[in-house]
Amino acid sequence: MRAYVLMDVRAGEERSVVQMLGKIPGVVKVETTFGAYDAIAQVEAPDLVGLGKLVYDAIRATPGVIDTMTCLAVE
Repeated sequence: MRAYVLMDVRAGEERSVVQMLGKIPGVVKVETTFGAYDAIAQVEAPDLVGLGKLVYDAIRATPGVIDTMTCLAVE
């Protein structure tokens, strides 16, 4: 299962958040962005439960991440 996690990040912490997120298992790619969100991560998990754990236990718990929106990919 693949998803994209759009993130609001505390100002000035974008680079450190991207570096921390890049080390999390299941995070395939993470980049800073301009616009409504500050960063986006492509993530993969075996199922919806695993995806929920990845987003809530790892991504949302990362210092500097304020809020997230998860978009499930449809193949």
